[in-house]
Amino acid sequence: NLHFFCKTISRLSVHSNMFPAYSYSPEQLLASFQSLKAKEEETNTNETNISLGVSPSATSSSSSSFVVACIQLTAGGLENNNVEGFWERAQEAVRIAAQDKGANLILLPELFLGPYFCQSQEACLQGLALEAEDNHFVVERMKVLAKQYQVVLPISIFERKRNALYNSVVMIDADGTVLGTYRKSHIPDGTGYQEKFYFTPGDTGFKVWKTRVGMVGVAICWDQWFPEAARAMALQGADVLLYPTAIGTEPQDPTIDSSAHWQRVMQGHAAANMVPVVASNRYGTEILLHNKDGTTTEKQRITFYGKSFITDETGAKVAEAVMDDKDSPICVLTSTIDPEANRASRLAWGLFRDRRPELYGILQTKDGVV
Repeated sequence: NLHFFCKTISRLSVHSNMFPAYSYSPEQLLASFQSLKAKEEETNTNETNISLGVSPSATSSSSSSFVVACIQLTAGGLENNNVEGFWERAQEAVRIAAQDKGANLILLPELFLGPYFCQSQEACLQGLALEAEDNHFVVERMKVLAKQYQVVLPISIFERKRNALYNSVVMIDADGTVLGTYRKSHIPDGTGYQEKFYFTPGDTGFKVWKTRVGMVGVAICWDQWFPEAARAMALQGADVLLYPTAIGTEPQDPTIDSSAHWQRVMQGHAAANMVPVVASNRYGTEILLHNKDGTTTEKQRITFYGKSFITDETGAKVAEAVMDDKDSPICVLTSTIDPEANRASRLAWGLFRDRRPELYGILQTKDGVV
């Protein structure tokens, strides 16, 4: 039931990073993004009237079981200040997962179209946001790939909706249809993770979509630390919980390693709800540069620790990723999920039967006072 494209290990030091660091300055990164956007929009326009067939190797799930792929990517080795390499790696990862590994559902990391740009408050980088419903080139291309490979693709984007900016996931079904959008509910604000400057708290509520493979729930990064989000998706019938992520060292204290804690909190969600969890993280060092008076200096860095993983319905890890200098910059983990068997096990435990929602009103308070 388990397939690996990269090494799997039980333990990984957050400091073991053999890929070269990726550096970027905000202004140059934005220029690269705008160039890629123009290029891809022209390509999408030219392909609009082309009839796309289904890849010979693409297959839909023939039973209740399906294969989920967890993608881990690194910026290491890419040209500094350039986002096109991120885009190419993401598309190649989808191809590998679908064509080579037989995946039916593929999860890429959070904000995979470039470095994690929220390390500090850089106003120009708000220009990376695009309207999701206005022929967003990433969404349009992923719709093509979803249809070509007959796979479900939840796609992380920096979304602009009029005057609001969101950290969002667009859910694309295996026929290329967009099923809807989830907007990140919990927005962090700390050294190196200054997301409140970039993102408005999501207004969609927690969502689960009926897809080709089953009921799929998606939350985003910081959401993964809140059990209420996982329970809300489980109550809506989720067969799997997905968490695209960007997490690593803490710039104010690089010795802090939260990776084990990060995994355990989601393993708890899987165990408490008896629903498998998939978490896709990035890996490697990303350096934010500062330009002043013609001089470029390092402003801050984060080393993302990877450790992407998949659990079964009891919370046990069934796959875990690591990258080193001998691995590809693309890591694909897969595992087979059987929703019907999991539902039967969940019913046998009676965890949802014995819930007492009328006693949980205190959860709607900030301070525990009803």
